[in-house]
Amino acid sequence: MARFFIDRPIFAWVLAIVVMIAGVLSILQLPIAQYPAVAPPIISVQATFPGASAKTLEETVTQVIEQRMTGLDGLRYIASSSDSTGSASIELTFEPGTNPDIAQVQVQNKLALAAPQLPQEVQRQGVRVAKANRNFLMIATFVSEDGSMVRNDITDYVASVLVEPLSRVPGVGDIQAFGTQYAMRIWLNPDRLTAYQLTPLDVSSAVQAQNAQVSAGQFGGTPALPGQTLNATITAQTRLQTAEEFGNVLLRVQPDGAQVRIRDVARVELTGESFEIESFVNRKPAGGMGIRLAAGANALATADAVRARLDELSKSFPPGLTINYVIDNAPFVRLSIHEVVKTLLEAIVLVFLVMFLFLQNIRATIIPTIAVPVVLLGTCGVLAAAGFSLNTLTMFGMVLAIGLLVDDAIVVVENVERVMHEEGLDPREATRKSMSQITGALVGIALVLAAVFVPMAFFPGSVGVIYRQFSITLVAAMSLSVLVAVILTPALCATVLKAGHTQKTTGFFGWFNRSYDKSSRGYGRVVGFLVRRRVRGMIGYAVLVVALVALFPRMPKGFLPDEDQGQLNAQALLPPGSTQEQTRAVMERISDYLLDEEKATVDSVFSITGFGFAGRGQNSGLAFIKLRDWEVRDKPELRADAVVRRAGKALGGIKEAQAFAFAPPAISELGNAAGFQMQIVDRVGLGHEALIAARDEMLAKAAKHPALTKVRPAGLEDRPEYKVDVDQEKASALGISLSEINSTLQTTWGGAYVNDFLDNGRTKRVYLQGDAPFRMQPRDLGRWFVRNKGGEMVPFSAFAGGHWRYASPKLDRFGGFPTLALQGEPAPGRSSGDAMAAMEALGAARPPGHRDQWAGQADHPRCRCPLAGRAAMS
Repeated sequence: MARFFIDRPIFAWVLAIVVMIAGVLSILQLPIAQYPAVAPPIISVQATFPGASAKTLEETVTQVIEQRMTGLDGLRYIASSSDSTGSASIELTFEPGTNPDIAQVQVQNKLALAAPQLPQEVQRQGVRVAKANRNFLMIATFVSEDGSMVRNDITDYVASVLVEPLSRVPGVGDIQAFGTQYAMRIWLNPDRLTAYQLTPLDVSSAVQAQNAQVSAGQFGGTPALPGQTLNATITAQTRLQTAEEFGNVLLRVQPDGAQVRIRDVARVELTGESFEIESFVNRKPAGGMGIRLAAGANALATADAVRARLDELSKSFPPGLTINYVIDNAPFVRLSIHEVVKTLLEAIVLVFLVMFLFLQNIRATIIPTIAVPVVLLGTCGVLAAAGFSLNTLTMFGMVLAIGLLVDDAIVVVENVERVMHEEGLDPREATRKSMSQITGALVGIALVLAAVFVPMAFFPGSVGVIYRQFSITLVAAMSLSVLVAVILTPALCATVLKAGHTQKTTGFFGWFNRSYDKSSRGYGRVVGFLVRRRVRGMIGYAVLVVALVALFPRMPKGFLPDEDQGQLNAQALLPPGSTQEQTRAVMERISDYLLDEEKATVDSVFSITGFGFAGRGQNSGLAFIKLRDWEVRDKPELRADAVVRRAGKALGGIKEAQAFAFAPPAISELGNAAGFQMQIVDRVGLGHEALIAARDEMLAKAAKHPALTKVRPAGLEDRPEYKVDVDQEKASALGISLSEINSTLQTTWGGAYVNDFLDNGRTKRVYLQGDAPFRMQPRDLGRWFVRNKGGEMVPFSAFAGGHWRYASPKLDRFGGFPTLALQGEPAPGRSSGDAMAAMEALGAARPPGHRDQWAGQADHPRCRCPLAGRAAMS
């Protein structure tokens, strides 16, 4: 084959140009990411049950949906959580390589089977199915700089105007708004209801009847009578739009003609749909949205598209409303790729200089150099055909391949020059003879190298995803380098090289040649010495092998190195039962420290109360911290890890809460914090108390282990819960139905979604709930009345009491079994592998029935299953 292209060099050039054009076109279309899609596809199911406890939500929603998720292709495991804010989340993780679109369709089909079994309130709220990644690609925050908009104004604008168009941007998988849109809230006064002998159910029925859109038809509708000349739409009733209109809703007309309206028994206002979350940016009230990347989408292209869409929408923003991107992974990805491209260019220049140093002939140096762009661009074409992306791993593969791909061309050039020098042939004949001698050797070299890297493409799990792209990049580059060495390089040698080149003996190159020859002779003497003394040589080799075996276990181990990504997180957990006001005060102290004491490193802080990675609740808070640009933080004490260490000491002084700062993981899809996560799973029904005891035992042991630090619960502690005990016999004797009691409790204390209304042309929700002064203490139950069959008003205290108990505000499940999670980090000077091994050793002593499940920056899942005191891997 080489002879064919030696005689037809133009054809060889045409093939090379075609390969380069294909590579350039592939580069323009290849997605760009920091790492390949390591995490397996995840389909999430979100449901809402207002006012429900975590236990109620788990029993009536979470388990019902889980039990229907059977027979799904490629399903790996199911993890779910139910919290006392009424939110249920189920994550279905599929095997790597599963088509997320097909998985989503299958999940939706199974969900349709479970829908009839869900509570009516859950069905009315709607159940969402999404295929987005777990963590945020970016978080955009919105602040009214001139103070003309309060927080509810901002969050309503974000949820009503911005979320919808942004969710249609290509690559956006899901958007979580930190705040809600406006709702019409009807705050009931129990004293006035009782005075008029009304109940919350009466108010709800009146709103449903009078806040409705009635389709009344037409005058002259088809089929019409002959000669009909009028056609007009009939409007009978439309939805209400203002608080005044809702206040005028008629509840009762007295026999004397007096009227009772909603404004007589309740306070009506247009305010937030939910009050669970409060958010601040740099201590100013704000709204925000977290944008998740769709499965398989291009991170950089999506981030750019979101910014462009927001820039377009910002032209119509209310006066004073500004945008700030507190979290954006795109700059770090760009910086990572930029550094790798810079290294790639440096490697190309270095290879050129080294070749020129040894070949000492500009013509002979240019020939292998031409092979570099041809092979690299051809490799990009292979990556596009394989469905890969341009990421740090594929780019590093190209960097490593540069030193290998020029070897083939150098071998061809050197052998051609040797034949010309020794046999006095012209370049064309010398190239023909040279290729007949070394073509087999070139193919053999490629096969040997491929035998090293090809098996890496068959590694399973997340590790396999990483090494598959790395190995295929290398093998593709080496295969193309052989083809270039057989097709293009011989054609270049036959047309570019000239006879008569001799090794230089003067100047710098003369000194280098003499030094090289001297070192070559020294190396030959060493090899001869070892050959003559084989036993000593083998003993030395054995010593090296033993040293390798002894040192390898001592080397730090980890999945991927932690890097300064330009962002941090801080979390605060207050004691169970703490209020939103107390959490807000703690989050203000965290923001004050970061913005005042760390102003040289911190650019902005987006703090949220009522939301956290450990769960939602009034005693939970989270802060997203944006650091200044890397060029500004060029000193070691300004790097992210140094900020985390200082913040850990400062936040540790907050006595009112457990507060700490942490860095995000190297791969965001595998967790929300650097380090590890461990789940203790109850497979035999030992109960919640047994799980708590096992978790506390693990925490006590981990606190004393030198390889571990910041080991903490990845959830909320049990908190006080008031259980209302209804005496059904008394209620029946008083003529009160149980459904009436339950409806009153849910409406007044948890809030009930009644129906919808129109606000600025958008459909929003109407909620009915007891006003705040009448639902703060257990004794307030006695202020609410229920009407019996005889029309008499009966207080709750006549048939109901209550008692205090502890219950979990968040219940997690893994694989259908109850679980509790722990998070932690390796101690300073220890690797994540050391930390995982330490926790694995602590978990090996767990009693039968508990399963310690590992997750985080490791192949997911990695398990240790203690069975009757004996550890087994699965």
